[in-house]
Amino acid sequence: MNSLQRFKAALNFQPVDRLPVIEWAPWWDKTIERWRTEGLPVLESYEEYFGLDPLYWCRFSEKKPGIPTPAYHGAALVRNEADYDKLRRDFLYTEPADQENLATLKKLKGRTAKGEVLISVAVAGFFYWPRALFGIEPHFFAFYDHAPLMHRMNADQMRYIEKTLDYVLGMTDVAMIVLNEDLSYNHGPMISKDLFDEFMAPYYREFTAMFRKRGLPLIVDTDGLMEEMIPWFTEVGMDGCLPIERQAANDIPRMRRNHPAWRMVGGFDKMVMHKGEAAMRREFERLLPVMKGGGYVLGVDHQTPPEVSLNDYRLYLKLFNEYARRAATR
Repeated sequence: MNSLQRFKAALNFQPVDRLPVIEWAPWWDKTIERWRTEGLPVLESYEEYFGLDPLYWCRFSEKKPGIPTPAYHGAALVRNEADYDKLRRDFLYTEPADQENLATLKKLKGRTAKGEVLISVAVAGFFYWPRALFGIEPHFFAFYDHAPLMHRMNADQMRYIEKTLDYVLGMTDVAMIVLNEDLSYNHGPMISKDLFDEFMAPYYREFTAMFRKRGLPLIVDTDGLMEEMIPWFTEVGMDGCLPIERQAANDIPRMRRNHPAWRMVGGFDKMVMHKGEAAMRREFERLLPVMKGGGYVLGVDHQTPPEVSLNDYRLYLKLFNEYARRAATR
């Protein structure tokens, strides 16, 4: 099997010769800095250096170059409809889509056609996108104070997603489509099911109806404890989630028992990666039954932290390859 066949089969509960061995998220810059002091060469990309199945994230931005930058994280770009009108006219919904990403996709086209490189296409979802415009705290008030504008933002975002993904899927093979949300924190979802149903579900249903026919996994990216929301996302047609952070009390075996058809990516507890082989083996053993059962692609539950030495990471990869083969179902 090539990398693309293996990835799709694993997520679709189909037989595989081994599980994919991926880093779904790039390493922390501080981690790379540490590893370079331990002998890591300076390279543009490390997936193939480490023997991973190469995964390229194609993250498209709705924002044109030169868009105003808020003075601090979470500050507002938009306070009212007039602000949005001006920002939309001057800086939003790039046409054509992000040229840097498109150039990379064209460069990789030969390898993606052979299934040698995995492409994951990511766009902002219908919680994440209004938050990026309103700012973190004003966004929560906007559900009540600017409901029509919230719907307008998400309707515009849906049109941008349709245009961008239609273009991208027409030019390359893709492993999965991801909607970035970050909708949960370490105790659960940040909004109620009622707000989800009113402000997000209509656009999710349109999205899944539009791209279901492509036969690609439709994945939501949300940090924190997200198991409560699996039925929410299942109702609107989504297939699975990542990164499934262990420190937020997510538990992949429990999630599989409670939601047997749900696809999952990630979930390996990064906090054990610097604690030696026995600790890492315990974590792989915890996940092995789900690895064997399908619908799951293992990976670090977020970026590998700088506490992990280069030797630690090499040991993790050695064990990952061992368990990926042990999870083979053909």
